[in-house]
Amino acid sequence: MITAEQLKDVLERTDALRKYLNIDQKKIEFEEEQLRTQAPDFWEDPKRAEEQMKLVKSIEKWIKGYSECRHFADELQLAFDFYKDDMITEEEVDEDYAKAINSIEDLELKNMLRQEEDSLDAVLKINSGAGGTESQDWAAMLMRMYQRWSEAHGYTVKITDIQDGDEAGIKSVTMTIEGKEFAYGYLKCENGVHRLVRVSPYNAQGKRMTSFASVFVTPLVDDTIEVYVDPAKVSWDTFRSSGAGGQNVNKVESGVRIRYLYEDPETGEHEEILIENTETRDQPKNRAKAMLLLKSQLYDRALKKKQAEQAKVEAGKKKIEWGSQIRSYVFDDRRVKDHRTGFQTSDVDAVMDGKLDGFIKAYLMEFAASEAEGE
Repeated sequence: MITAEQLKDVLERTDALRKYLNIDQKKIEFEEEQLRTQAPDFWEDPKRAEEQMKLVKSIEKWIKGYSECRHFADELQLAFDFYKDDMITEEEVDEDYAKAINSIEDLELKNMLRQEEDSLDAVLKINSGAGGTESQDWAAMLMRMYQRWSEAHGYTVKITDIQDGDEAGIKSVTMTIEGKEFAYGYLKCENGVHRLVRVSPYNAQGKRMTSFASVFVTPLVDDTIEVYVDPAKVSWDTFRSSGAGGQNVNKVESGVRIRYLYEDPETGEHEEILIENTETRDQPKNRAKAMLLLKSQLYDRALKKKQAEQAKVEAGKKKIEWGSQIRSYVFDDRRVKDHRTGFQTSDVDAVMDGKLDGFIKAYLMEFAASEAEGE
């Protein structure tokens, strides 16, 4: 049975969200923006109309999210009062508390994702580290973990490119996580090196081995974000896809490879960006997706530079350590620990089945706190 303090906490956090999210102002904005969609010539410019509809839906989601929190908080207040009069059971009060707290925490997390790129879809790439079959198996386990997390949260996972391991697992995979808002906002904390310690099934002596895999998460740009690609620096190749897919895969050059000569705007140094896409058997579709992935990489590089500049100004603020070892998965000791936040769990199986919300929440809570300190 919850306490009066827990009830008070729910009500205070719900009231605070109304203030933080500026719900009263959002209701006014929603009415104003919705009126614009009723103009007779609204659909004459389809692209502009779609952007306006996206804006309306975005505002509406915050209003609906808060309304849900308010509803559950009020229901909990009623349940608490009814329990005093012996009208409902302790279990029913606790159920209402669980609904209220989950709704509040979900909205609080979304409130932390304030950057423009946070609402975008995500491109997630996994590269196996040195170590042959063991590290390639680890990369495949991580791929499954992210697929499970995505599916559990209503996202669609598409594999745009995959290279199988020599004996088992994968050497690398590129996936897009799409279909709902905030895929990048939630998954950006997965950037970095993931370390596995276990008794390897591929070691005849049954020795404990350490494997590494790198995870890179970038925002998947959409039509609302302008990214310039210099056509003079682009070259294309086509190739026959390998792996599963039937006879057509090996006969038709449906796979595409795009090379882009990137020039660092500050140093002038050149670097070739290479992207391969074998998502479908349709070469034009693969070309379009490869170009989208290239734009996403260029957009991400611009974000990294922006973050680096912010880090210089706010030297004492905790920041994302791109490429560093972020998390250890120790199977024998039943422990998964995030080295940035200190958050850990002994439920290794659940984590490998995609239960990452605890790690994501801990990271966002700490990162958002450091952002607030710098404002």
